[in-house]
Amino acid sequence: MPDSPVTRQQVLTYLTDHPKRPLTARELARALGVDSENYRSFRRLLREMEGDALLFRQRKGRYGLPAQFEAASGRLQVTRSGDGFVIPDDAGSEDVFVPARDLETAQDGDRVVVRIDRRPRGRNPEGRIVRVLERAVSQVVGIYHRQKGQGYVVAQEPPLTTDVLVPQDRSGGAEAGQVVLVEIEDWGARGPRPIGRVTRILGRPEEPGVAVLSILFGHQLPLEFPDRVEREAERIARRGIRPEDLDGREDFRDQLVYTIDPADARDHDDAVSVRELDDGTLEVGVHIADVSFYVKRGSAVDREGAERATSVYLVDRVVPMLPEALSNSICSLVPGEDRLVVSVLFRVDGEGRVGQSRIVRGVIRSAHRLSYEQAQSRLDGAAAGRLDQDPLTRSLQQLSRFAGNLRDARFEAGAIDFAMPEAKVELDEQGEPVAIAPRERLEAHRLIEDLMILANETIARLGEEEDLPILFRNHEPPSEDRLEGLRSLARLLGHPLPEGQIRPRDIADLVESQSGTRREYLVSVVALRSMKQARYSGDNRGHFGLASEAYSHFTSPIRRYPDLHVHRVVTGWIEGRAGRSRLTRDDLETIARHCSVRERRAEAAERESIELMTIRYMERHLGDEFEGTISGVTGFGLFVMMDEVLAEGLIRVSSLVDDYYVFDAETFTLTGRGSRRRLRLGDRVRVQVVRVDPENREIDLDLLDGPLDPGRGSG
Repeated sequence: MPDSPVTRQQVLTYLTDHPKRPLTARELARALGVDSENYRSFRRLLREMEGDALLFRQRKGRYGLPAQFEAASGRLQVTRSGDGFVIPDDAGSEDVFVPARDLETAQDGDRVVVRIDRRPRGRNPEGRIVRVLERAVSQVVGIYHRQKGQGYVVAQEPPLTTDVLVPQDRSGGAEAGQVVLVEIEDWGARGPRPIGRVTRILGRPEEPGVAVLSILFGHQLPLEFPDRVEREAERIARRGIRPEDLDGREDFRDQLVYTIDPADARDHDDAVSVRELDDGTLEVGVHIADVSFYVKRGSAVDREGAERATSVYLVDRVVPMLPEALSNSICSLVPGEDRLVVSVLFRVDGEGRVGQSRIVRGVIRSAHRLSYEQAQSRLDGAAAGRLDQDPLTRSLQQLSRFAGNLRDARFEAGAIDFAMPEAKVELDEQGEPVAIAPRERLEAHRLIEDLMILANETIARLGEEEDLPILFRNHEPPSEDRLEGLRSLARLLGHPLPEGQIRPRDIADLVESQSGTRREYLVSVVALRSMKQARYSGDNRGHFGLASEAYSHFTSPIRRYPDLHVHRVVTGWIEGRAGRSRLTRDDLETIARHCSVRERRAEAAERESIELMTIRYMERHLGDEFEGTISGVTGFGLFVMMDEVLAEGLIRVSSLVDDYYVFDAETFTLTGRGSRRRLRLGDRVRVQVVRVDPENREIDLDLLDGPLDPGRGSG
């Protein structure tokens, strides 16, 4: 079939110049001089433009520009309440709020067209989904059921808002209760529920390994690398480092350089150093593996890394972005081996203030591979006078003092320090959870975090000043819609947020006001839920949470593709090739959107792997009692975050038999009609686990006592 004689730009220009009414395909063809021989190819062009969200087509088949219909394209994010926000492709546009009733068949992560119906003053635009442009998932994992001769699957990975119907002839021989992989064939065009077919039977839920396989398949994560990618990575690793690879590089091999990582880390892409200069100042170094030296744009490894976009960290395994021949070998900054790096070096004066910085390609030989616990032990021992001032301990102390100054300055500027302990899940040999506890946040963690933030900000400023085609890491201010819950909680805690435009400092002060109390974690959780998600873009819009005017991702090129892209641009600038990038602005935004979507997928998989193990762990605690904090209040019940296990359960209103309870949406309160007992967001309560539903990932609780008074642990 011949190509259309008309270009996309001609169609867009004509519709821009003739905005009075939408036009049919025939009318557009006549206006643009398309004859009958080329009409079919012209219709194909219109469909492609519609699919790319350049055109909007009414239900009656008339075309216009999206802006003329008050429509926008973007990525859908569904909140816990079931409502959604469309994050526009145009990074400069506001998120569009979509009530649950107007989502149609769209699911979390889908790329959609939203038509804007209302623009409430001081709030996000509100709209409805009119078309799904691109499905985030094509397959789901869930448990197969049969009822009255009808098969269906309750989707778990990822969870959907409805079941998936499976006709008998498409069940693949699945039996009720088995975990299956289902390919979606129809998302609801022929009815209210999607229709699919079973393509793989994974096993019974209780069988070893089935749970993790469910997460991997459900989120369409690759289990292994293609052979050609593995072979190319192995060739690169075997090549090693040659003398000519060191040409033009600064040699740091005579300096004390070391890594600090989790004890079970397998790849090490960042190292640190500090040395005293002759004038009494310090030079602090952040050395990042020079992955871009090995992974060339367009190579098989690069294409696979770009598609994956990020490593994924599940409870029991890592799905890496790059093959182990690179990530755990030639690109990993292992002790005693020469490794190529890109280094950001900072001059620090006697007051701990950062002066000039410089960025170079270099070579290091790491002297130590420290775990966070080992680094902390040295810092603690030195502070207590139990350790001699050996070079490593002295270096750690110098970096700790410098990092503390950076942290103080960042918090002074308004950066938010979320008190969000991670859940550490301990597994037995069969992969079953035997313990869950908050992961301790050490000074050693903060030290590395502070230095990496400084390096990332430095690279972002370079990108701004030199107009380099880097990817920025943007975190925009929260919208008023998302702030409702946080504002209510802040009022209840006696620390109301100011009206109007919110600043990072306002949220930071609220979190700080609860520091050291039992409500500190709750405030951080609710504050995080109010935030927009950070995303990548070729345009800098600042980072709200860090109170930073410009931020990028540079420090993890082994596990994040945006960092690898930034490395290529920065090393090009170092070598005077910055102006020769072939990437257009559209190319950059395409990379940014893809990496943001893949990041969301990885985060969802990581979160669900922890939730899954938490549910399994809580099955053994039926009848046990816990103290916790009310983390959500709805008309149907109270969500409670239990302290010891960082697990959230639900007290259903129907289980509150001592009174009739009324929900107040403005104060996020349930109040007994007769007793006037009030249960509020942030209250401390004592609960009992009465039901654990692994299939729907639900924990039901009974309220035993509460609100607890401050003397009993509410802080």
